[in-house]
Amino acid sequence: MQYIEKIQAHLGAESDYLLAFDKPAVSKTMLHLPEGKFIDQVYGSSDRTPQVLRSLGQLFGTGRLANTGYLSILPVDQGIEHSAGASFAPNPQYFDPENIVKLALEGNCNAVASTFGVLGAVSRKYAHKIPFLVKINHNELLTYPNRADQILYGTIREAWNMGAVAVGATIYFGSEESDRQIIEVAKAFEEAHSLGMATVLWCYLRNSAFKAGDKDYHLAADLTGQANHLGVTIKADIIKQKLPELNGGFKALNMGKSSYGKLDERMYTQLSSDHPIDLCRYQVLNCFAGRAGLINSGGASGQNDIQEAVKTAVINKRAGGTGLISGRKAFQKPMSEGVELLHAIQDVYLCKEVTIV
Repeated sequence: MQYIEKIQAHLGAESDYLLAFDKPAVSKTMLHLPEGKFIDQVYGSSDRTPQVLRSLGQLFGTGRLANTGYLSILPVDQGIEHSAGASFAPNPQYFDPENIVKLALEGNCNAVASTFGVLGAVSRKYAHKIPFLVKINHNELLTYPNRADQILYGTIREAWNMGAVAVGATIYFGSEESDRQIIEVAKAFEEAHSLGMATVLWCYLRNSAFKAGDKDYHLAADLTGQANHLGVTIKADIIKQKLPELNGGFKALNMGKSSYGKLDERMYTQLSSDHPIDLCRYQVLNCFAGRAGLINSGGASGQNDIQEAVKTAVINKRAGGTGLISGRKAFQKPMSEGVELLHAIQDVYLCKEVTIV
């Protein structure tokens, strides 16, 4: 079975809705789109040093998607973010860091993203075999009551010493702690670039006010798009963002007597629509029109993981995104099934019939 036939089968009833969509609100001609020469043509005109460009070359030049301009990354930092027991109970072999790296290798990923401890435990054996992306901050869940705050867990120099080609961090934009996180991560990214490493930013939203009624505006295209814009402003080379599911976050938060942010109605009428590809394209547009690659997250594991992962990849690719970073869908199942899922994602980016709209 050809790639496109498998993809259509996974999409099912949504196949035509996603694959035949041809009238985006924002033309792809406005964007810098993924391709094999992306580093030379886009990053190469920036102030990134030759060492950073070399690190980006390692990221984009490894695995099954090597030199396509796309990324397939395995992220496993849930041992801290979601507690190790809850994360690894479905498959306890991943308590051992080596199996995390093995999954990324077997899955032909561009890189493996994890904590200082996980990657440091096996760095001498694997840092030269697959690019390491070290996550430098985390939200821990042992403080009572639980709180949402990203704190640093190590140093940039430590990541460099273990052979990492990139560092990643999360900022909870919209949270009370976001000012401190922005300053911390901006300084960390400056140091990472000075040492020749690439930077990846998880641009997540976190504020209870972003939930209104039965709608969760943490997943709104306008709010996540603005988070992306803040992320590229502090010089993230790659942006990680959740796939948008709705729009109108600024509108909802400006209801009644509240005053929040700034909006222009054309954000919703001319720069986007309700179609999921348009919502994702608005995220890409806010990544300096695609100068920083957008990778969307795979989300939690469930009953139809391959189908959901393929759908997310199709939306991301057709919108002009740079790939997927999928963890729980891959490691919370037997390794062979995790590899199958990662390859299904990669098939989308290798499939010529799935085009950028």
